[in-house]
Amino acid sequence: MPTYPAALQERHRAALEAAVGAIRERGHHTAYPESPSRSVYGEDAAPAGEAAFKALLGTDFPLDGPGGRGRVATERSPYGIELGVAYPRADADALLTASGRALGPWRRVDPLTRAAVAVEILDRLNRRSFEMAHAVQHTSGQSYVMAFQADGPHAQDRGLEAVAYAYDLVTRYAGEARWDKPQRKGEDLSMDKRFTARGKGIGLVIGCNTFPTWNSYPALFANLVTGNTTIVKPHPGAVLPLALTVSVARDVLSEAGFDPDTVLLAAEDPDDRIAADLALRPEVRLVDFTGSNEFGDWLEAHARQAFVSTEKAGVNTVVIDSTDAYRSMLGNLAHSLSLYSGQMCTTPQNLYVPGSGIDTDEGHKSAEEVAADLAEAVTELVSHPGRLAGVLGALANDAVLARVDAADELGETVLAPTAPEHPEFPGARVRTPAIVRLRAENRSTYGSEHFGPVSFVVTTSGTEESLRLLRETITARGAITAAVHTTDDKVVELAEEAAFDAGVNLSVNLTKGVFVNQSAAFSDYHGSGANPAATSSLTDASFVAGRFDMVQSRRHV
Repeated sequence: MPTYPAALQERHRAALEAAVGAIRERGHHTAYPESPSRSVYGEDAAPAGEAAFKALLGTDFPLDGPGGRGRVATERSPYGIELGVAYPRADADALLTASGRALGPWRRVDPLTRAAVAVEILDRLNRRSFEMAHAVQHTSGQSYVMAFQADGPHAQDRGLEAVAYAYDLVTRYAGEARWDKPQRKGEDLSMDKRFTARGKGIGLVIGCNTFPTWNSYPALFANLVTGNTTIVKPHPGAVLPLALTVSVARDVLSEAGFDPDTVLLAAEDPDDRIAADLALRPEVRLVDFTGSNEFGDWLEAHARQAFVSTEKAGVNTVVIDSTDAYRSMLGNLAHSLSLYSGQMCTTPQNLYVPGSGIDTDEGHKSAEEVAADLAEAVTELVSHPGRLAGVLGALANDAVLARVDAADELGETVLAPTAPEHPEFPGARVRTPAIVRLRAENRSTYGSEHFGPVSFVVTTSGTEESLRLLRETITARGAITAAVHTTDDKVVELAEEAAFDAGVNLSVNLTKGVFVNQSAAFSDYHGSGANPAATSSLTDASFVAGRFDMVQSRRHV
């Protein structure tokens, strides 16, 4: 009978090879279906997932681990339901001791086995996608379907993508070699050499409130496959999705004969500031963070002993020059502004429109008409209760709520936010998007991020200035996405040059079923690492390469 790790290798070899092929070819690839259909996941999957979620409410989450500092319950549902899930309160010293003890053995596990363990974790998480959807919905505020897709199968695909990159990098070159050097005189020199990828050490993954799994899985699984242990520190407002993840990972590790402390959870009281403590410990050699500029900049400046990967705030930009599909452009932009109430790091904020207006398939439109028509498109999108619930979701926290409620202080209000009642959860924090009109000289306002459902239609002297502002604001403050709408091939070329200079990924003339907010695993790069919004890209080789070193041994034959 094969050992359990060997059985995992055989079970997941084909999926792993397919994923490695996908990151090289960059075409469409998915291992985990995004549809929550009964025909895909089974008749009982949805009710079983909901029941599993409800069974956790008001309980101590079933997770063991090192340290004994009592329990913490810090989550509050943006939809108004009581959560009351309590988690072991993290002890930094105990976590580091346990993670360090697991590190040595895990480093010595062969890469194929580590990758197979990672894929097994992802497969089991996929089977719990409905439970995860409820956990994400009621901690982040995403709508149920979005929570299922984005933090279920899409997050799992991003995790598998990271597994593929890591496995490909650590196995691409020969692990053993015979070195023969002919000599003019005497016996030729021959040596046997062995090359091994060695994990850097303990990794710290600091989760965010809005996309707890999607933003955390790439680092978690890249760490595992490159031979590092990982401490997962969730945002206090979104612990449950990552607690479920850590629980599944520990189960798989234990069943495969490995130390479950290879993956640990660090739940905290907000006053503990354990992320800052752990990030500076010399044992922690990898730090991944999604969140505010303030803490991200602090990590980059102070966690000098570690490979630090951050995704922070930016000013995502759309340049509107002209269009031959005006209504489709407006619909696409309206959806992009409204999706998850603008609480995505990819949501457009600044929309630059020439003061002289734009040419369209409906004739010339003034800048005022473009702003008004966009406001009308947003209003129409969110006017239906079903679409309101499915598109907007709820606001993740009070800071976002305060920001959108004060949007009228920022400039000329084109679309004021409203507070409709959610059709299923009357206590939900819901706001429709705000659109504010500014002039190009109001850069002190639109030149920084206003996270949430607040966007600006900025009137410029023309497309040349719009592209200059794109280049300058993104170079200074960063962005994850940029877009251009134009019928002029020369403008496309100029926009690509501006985006290249600013180091931001560009979308051109999106009018169909793809939105600038979205990026597809195995094909699209999320972020570039080339501007201040992010130090890395999810996922590319540089995101993984800093997580391991190559060491060798050699001997004479």
